[in-house]
Amino acid sequence: MKKIFFLLILACHCFPLLAQDNYEIQVYGSETVEKGRTMVELHSNNTLKGSKTINEYGMLPTNHVEHETIEITHGWTPWFETGFYFFNSVGNDGRSAYVGSHIRPRVAAPTDWKWPVGVSLSLEFGFQRSAFDPNTETLEIRPIVDKKLDKVYLSFNPTMEKSFRGPDRNAGLIFSPNLKGSYDLTKVIALGLEYYGSTGPLFHFNRLGQQDHQIFIASDLDFSANWEVNFGYGIGSQQADRSIIKLILGRRF
Repeated sequence: MKKIFFLLILACHCFPLLAQDNYEIQVYGSETVEKGRTMVELHSNNTLKGSKTINEYGMLPTNHVEHETIEITHGWTPWFETGFYFFNSVGNDGRSAYVGSHIRPRVAAPTDWKWPVGVSLSLEFGFQRSAFDPNTETLEIRPIVDKKLDKVYLSFNPTMEKSFRGPDRNAGLIFSPNLKGSYDLTKVIALGLEYYGSTGPLFHFNRLGQQDHQIFIASDLDFSANWEVNFGYGIGSQQADRSIIKLILGRRF
């Protein structure tokens, strides 16, 4: 367990962030939703300490804002699913509003391929209002690799993001690695660390002072195959929101 924590902390220094999306704070696992089933999730993220002024692009401050995201994912085959997102913001001074929507198809390597690790690929495209994100049309390319080793779980999402409209539209692909390591304390409770980063343009990373990174201590509860529960507390660098609590509550139908 100590080795996992050390590797995650080291990753925070190796892969700092450019910008952090605090509507869905989750490191993905490789498995897709089962064929014919639907997963409904609520992502609740509260920024305890964030930005306090409108930035140069007109984006509203995030301090003391609650982000509520509804995610609905349906499994079409044993290896293909589609997810839909509805982003919402709750706060004072005009910060309560519908923010935007995304669609996310994802394919996974079938289990009968018997690969030594789980592998899937997610493509997420959508729009968001400029008052909440100056890059209003974006694409996220998220490869997912994970592995369970007895009581230890590891997942790496070397995510790349592309803006089609907004200040980063000419920046190319933005590298935003996510990493998770957890340990099963009991059959129900797993405890671990999650890292979320963005370095800037791929192969042309921004200087350290212009990057952000966030690390969360998080727990997963596995008391039923039909339910998903993840909650945690995170801290961020100067460029990111500095203090956040998060909760993911999901139900399979």
